Amino acid sequence: MTKLKVIVLVFGFVLIAVSCATNPFTGKQTIALVSNDQLFPTAFAQYDQFLTENKVITGTKDAQMITRVGQRIAVAAERWLSANGHHSYLNDYKWEYNLVDDETVNAWCMPGGKIVFYTGILPIAQSETGVAAIMGHEVAHALANHGQQRMSAGMLQQFGAVAGNIAIQDNQARDAFNQYYGVGSQLGVMLPFSRSHETEADKIGLYLMAIAGYNPAEAAQLWKRMKASGGSGQAPPEILSTHPSNDSRIANLTALAPAAAAEAQKFGVSKFRE
Repeated sequence: MTKLKVIVLVFGFVLIAVSCATNPFTGKQTIALVSNDQLFPTAFAQYDQFLTENKVITGTKDAQMITRVGQRIAVAAERWLSANGHHSYLNDYKWEYNLVDDETVNAWCMPGGKIVFYTGILPIAQSETGVAAIMGHEVAHALANHGQQRMSAGMLQQFGAVAGNIAIQDNQARDAFNQYYGVGSQLGVMLPFSRSHETEADKIGLYLMAIAGYNPAEAAQLWKRMKASGGSGQAPPEILSTHPSNDSRIANLTALAPAAAAEAQKFGVSKFRE
């Protein structure tokens, strides 16, 4: 093994070893090659730029509802974190909630708590509880640092490609590696990684909406409406997708709802909002 190969391999192992963090919501150690100190300011700037380029709706009942639900979900997160000994976890989060005039059936939350709902998703939400189910899921992505993890995983994927090209001396073997590495790492690692994030966000979001006083059983109903409307688009087979199938999500959310309701009871929530 050449000196360059050794340096690459050692650097890779050290990079992984010193860049792990335990997320309080999942209890899992995660790779964090990009710190939130770096990620959050970039996300905030991108969010501000997005708002200048799109029509933000303010002052309407729907816009007020988005803010109200978002604030309640954020308070639920704070309560859960404080109860579990993570009092300062949200110190760097800067919550902001905006409704954007766009027919796209979508909502998202950037790292650090910057949230957008598109008007196109409101008919599927149907109610404030439906909005809470969406809000909880999107906020959960930020709380679980999924954006940070995706960036880190992408960096490792690139590192693997570079390391392979350095280590493989034979041109034919290197060409074969390059041909199959991208597809193999995508199907075998990156896509399952992304689907696991969606499942994590479903669970965390369900708990948050329940602690915020919204009926967690509504989340499965939301996804039934999403499936019926075709709002999530023409989905590829689950193995080729970044998201679990609608049926998988509906089944998972249905199974988790009683546990989310039980968790909410620990915080004094015995009755859900209508």
